[in-house]
Amino acid sequence: MKSVVIYESVYGNTRTIAEAIAAALPGEVKLQNVTGASVAGLEAGDLLVVGAPTHGGRPTETTQGFLDQLPANSLAGIRVAGFDTRLTAKWVRIFGYAGPRIEAALGEKGGTPVGSPGGFFVKGKEGPLANGEVERAAAWARQIAG
Repeated sequence: MKSVVIYESVYGNTRTIAEAIAAALPGEVKLQNVTGASVAGLEAGDLLVVGAPTHGGRPTETTQGFLDQLPANSLAGIRVAGFDTRLTAKWVRIFGYAGPRIEAALGEKGGTPVGSPGGFFVKGKEGPLANGEVERAAAWARQIAG
């Protein structure tokens, strides 16, 4: 199986989660920053994972731009998953999270969502990650690869 993990990170927390996900996926895995990222080389049944920090209930502008520029049906037959990093504050739930929006955008481009979007917690705006989140990200990756 080939997998591509694409991420954007502002303070390094989302990069750390993306690295944990990439390390836990079986087979050939390509880890890419969203700037200059490409989904080329994925075939039916392969896995695309995209993640970003949650900003105002949405993915970052750069990540949203990447998702928007994917051609219609370009992910047909490809398994997809979205994840985000998010604050632990309860009020954040009002606005929502980036992961489900990323996964929905991937589905709109023809991808087949696998599992629930991943959400990983940071302590404060700049982090660090909450205790156990790297391990939880690896477990999530193994589950979606299943």
